[in-house]
Amino acid sequence: MSPRPSDVDPFAGPAPVPYARPVTADRPRPPPAAGMGGPAPLPAPAPAAAPGNGASSPEDVAARNAAAAREAAEAAAEMRKVDRDLEFLIRARYAVLYMLTSEERRAEETIRRVAKARTMKVFVWSITEGMKLTDDSAADWNPAEYKDPLKALQFVLDRDVRGLFVFRDAHPYQKNPEFVRKLRDVARKLKETKKTLILLASVLAVPPEMEKEVAVVEYPLPGIPEITEILEKTLRTAKEAFGRELELDQRDKERVIEGALGLTADEAENVFAKSLVQKGTLDIDIVLREKERIVKKSGILEFFPTQASMEEIGGLDRLKDWLSKRQSAFGKAAREYGLPRPKGILLIGVPGCGKSLTAKAVGTFWRLPLLRLDMGKVFAGLVGSSEENMRRAIMMAEAVAPSILWIDELEKGLSGTGSSNNTDGGTSARVFGSFVSWLQEKTSPVFVIATANDVAQLPPELMRKGRFDEIFFADLPTAPEREEIWKIHLGKRRRDPGKFDIAALAKASDQMSGAEIEQGVVAAMFDAFYDQLEVTDAHILKALNETVPLSRTMKEKILDMRAWCRARARPASSAWADTLTPEAERQIETT
Repeated sequence: MSPRPSDVDPFAGPAPVPYARPVTADRPRPPPAAGMGGPAPLPAPAPAAAPGNGASSPEDVAARNAAAAREAAEAAAEMRKVDRDLEFLIRARYAVLYMLTSEERRAEETIRRVAKARTMKVFVWSITEGMKLTDDSAADWNPAEYKDPLKALQFVLDRDVRGLFVFRDAHPYQKNPEFVRKLRDVARKLKETKKTLILLASVLAVPPEMEKEVAVVEYPLPGIPEITEILEKTLRTAKEAFGRELELDQRDKERVIEGALGLTADEAENVFAKSLVQKGTLDIDIVLREKERIVKKSGILEFFPTQASMEEIGGLDRLKDWLSKRQSAFGKAAREYGLPRPKGILLIGVPGCGKSLTAKAVGTFWRLPLLRLDMGKVFAGLVGSSEENMRRAIMMAEAVAPSILWIDELEKGLSGTGSSNNTDGGTSARVFGSFVSWLQEKTSPVFVIATANDVAQLPPELMRKGRFDEIFFADLPTAPEREEIWKIHLGKRRRDPGKFDIAALAKASDQMSGAEIEQGVVAAMFDAFYDQLEVTDAHILKALNETVPLSRTMKEKILDMRAWCRARARPASSAWADTLTPEAERQIETT
C-alpha cells in the first residue's frame, strides 16, 4: 500500500481567526442584583475614571485594559474552539467525522470557514438535492443524479480534489448493510487522500462496525459571543423596521444575552424577534418563558420556576448554612481565591422532610436557573435512546450554566443498575456509568442537587467522595423545628400564628414530618370552612388525631436509615444531631 500522506504541519501556527466579537465578561458569572431572577448578568467593564477626581493611576488603567483584552481573547478563543478542533482532525487525516448537532446552518458555516483556511472545496449531499458545491463555482455534474447515497459515496471516491464532503442526515441509511459496507470502504480509502467525509446529524447513530473508524464531534450550542452577535443583528433589523434606535441599557442587554444561553442560534433569534414584536423592546421575562418552553420540548429536562424561598423551610439550619456559604462560589472572585466550583449535594432523608423544597429554594436563593431531570424519562423511548437522552440532558444543563440540576428521588431511576446486565442489556448500568463519570469529572458550573428516600437502593459508587461535595440527612423535625413549621404554614394561609397555641400543636405533632404538618393545617381549614367557622386549635388537633404519621407506618425503615446516616452522612439539622440518642430511637419504637 502506498504510504499514507500527512497533512499535519507541526510548525503551523494557530487556526485563522474567524469572526469574533469582543465581550466584556467570561463564564462563570457573579450573581445578579437583588430582586432579579434568572441567570446572573454579565459584569459591565469599569470605565476609566476622569483625571483629577480620585482617578485611577495609569498603571491601574493599563491593568484594567489588559484584563479586558484577556477576557475578550478568551471569549474569542472559546468561540472558535470548535473550528480548531475540526481543523486538527482534518489535518490529522481523520477520514470520517460524525458531527452531532441540530444546527445545520451553524455547523456548515464552521465547515466552510475551516475549508477556506485549508484551501479546500466543500461538497454537501442531501437526499432531496443530491451532491452540490457550497461556493458559486459551476458544477460539472448533475446534482440530482447523486441523490442515491451509494452513488454519492462513490462520488466522494471518484473526485480528485482536496475537499470536505458533508452528508446531511445519512444515519437512516445505516440500516442498509450495503450502505454501511460502502461507508467502510470509503473510510479506508480516504486515508490515502486529502478528503474528509463529515456525517451531519442531530442524533448519534454510529454503526457498530464503524465505532473504531469514526470520530464524533459534538457541536456546541452558541456561547455568549455568538448570542451577542445574534442580538446585535436583531437590533439592527428592528431599527430598520421601527425606524428608530431601540433604547436598551447595557445591563438589560446583558441579562437578555444570559437568558438566551442554552438556546440554538435560530431559537435565540426567534425569541429576540418575538420580544421585539410583542413588547417593542427586549423583555427578559419573555426570553425566559420561551426558554422554558423550548427546554420542555426535550421531554427530559424541565425548566422549573424558582418561587420557593429558604424562609419557607423549617429547621435544616446546618444545610442552610452550608448553602449560604457557597452562594457566591460560582463567581470569578472565588476562582481567584483558589476555590473550586461546588459540585453538588445528595439529600437523604424521611419523605416529607424538606428535601425537594430545599432544591427548589436554592434556585431562588442563588438566583440561578433550576432544571429538573426526570430519570424515568431518560429511560423512556426507543431501545438505545437512554444513553442519548442522558447525554442531551447533561449538554443542555451545561449550556445553561451556571445552573442547578435537580434530580428528585434518584434511587428510583438507578435502582436497577446492579441487575442491569440481566434485565435490560446493560442500559441502566451504562447510563449510570456516564452520569457518575460526569459528576466526577465535570468542570462546568452545574450544581447538582439529588434527593433520595431509600438509601439502600442507591448504588455504592454514588457515595464515593468526589461525586458530591456533601451527603446530608434530613430527619423528622424536633419540637423547636415543628414550632417553626407550624408558624410557616399558618402564615402562608393568611392566619396569625400568634392566635394559636404553637407549643401545644408542636407537641401534638410529635414524630410527624413537615409535609404531614402542612396537610394537618389544610385538613383543619377544610373542616372549619365546611362548618363556616374560623379555623382554631381544636380543628387542627382533630385533624392531627386522624393522621397516621409515616414514622409509624415506616418505623423500621426510618430506624435503619438513621443507623446508616449516623456514620455516613452529615446531619442537615443541628437539633437532629443533638437528639440522635438511644432514647430518641426508643421513643420512635414505642410510638
